This record gives sequence, C-alpha cells and structure tokens, in this order.
Amino acid sequence: MIGRLIPFPLLTLALLAMWILLTGFSPGHMLFGAAIAVMVSRTMLSLRPERPTLRIGRAAAKLAFIVLTDIVRSNIAVAKIILLRPPERRSGFIELPTALRSPDALAMLAIIITATPGSLWVQHDAHRHIILIHVLDLADEDQWARLIQDRYEHLLMEIFE
Repeated sequence: MIGRLIPFPLLTLALLAMWILLTGFSPGHMLFGAAIAVMVSRTMLSLRPERPTLRIGRAAAKLAFIVLTDIVRSNIAVAKIILLRPPERRSGFIELPTALRSPDALAMLAIIITATPGSLWVQHDAHRHIILIHVLDLADEDQWARLIQDRYEHLLMEIFE
C-alpha cells in the first residue's frame, strides 16, 4: 500500500526535508510539504526511470580514490593559478571523444569533471559521442583527453556498462 502511494520514499523524504528547511517547521508547513513531496514523487512514475546497472567493487573504490585525489590536486593547482597569475596559462574548450554510452556513466563523468576545480562539462553531442569541456589551464588538449580517458572513462565503463 505504502509503495503505491509513495513509489520513491527517499525522494519524498528529501523533498519534505528541503521544504521544511526552506519554509520553517510548523504543522501546516509539514502537512503541505508532505503533500507536495508525495505529488512530486508520484510524477516520477511517468518518467519511468530505469535502474542503473552498477558493478560496485574494486573499480568503484579505485575511481572514488582517484577522484578525491584529483579534486585536492586541482584545488591546489587552481589556487596557484589564481594567486600567482602566471602569464603563460590560458583557458579554452576541448572536444573529447568518449566511448561511454550509458547515460548513468555519462552523468557520473559530468559530475566528476565539474566537481574537479579547473574543468567544467559544457555539452554532450550524443550523435558524435563528443563531450565539450572548458579547462582553466589548457596547455595541451591531448594531455587532457588522455587524462580523462585513462583515469575516469575506463573505470566508469567497468562500473556502468
């Protein structure tokens, strides 16, 4: 019965928590927020989201470690660029061909690239399988392409595809 009324309970709870954080706690806000959370959660049924196929194991742990170390390194590198302002640095866009086809793997790659300071996922061309990325410190396009493909792409393929 509850599964039919609330098909996505975690989403419903998250929406209710966000509503209370934004509006304040009172019985009226709690009731109204719960009604909105249930309605929004039920609209997800029409989208029919597929469950991602995940193979969580060594590849996922390795990817998490790599991403965390890359985020720390990138923070330091971006801080140096901003504070020291070396004149030879330039920013720009690169087109990166990708072998990823899974929407979940592509979404995770977008999160990784955007979460790493100094880089930003801009666009994905699904027909040509190319990702457009903005890079703060663009010294060598091929180096950036190899970095993303070698460090992230093969692990994401192992996890999601």
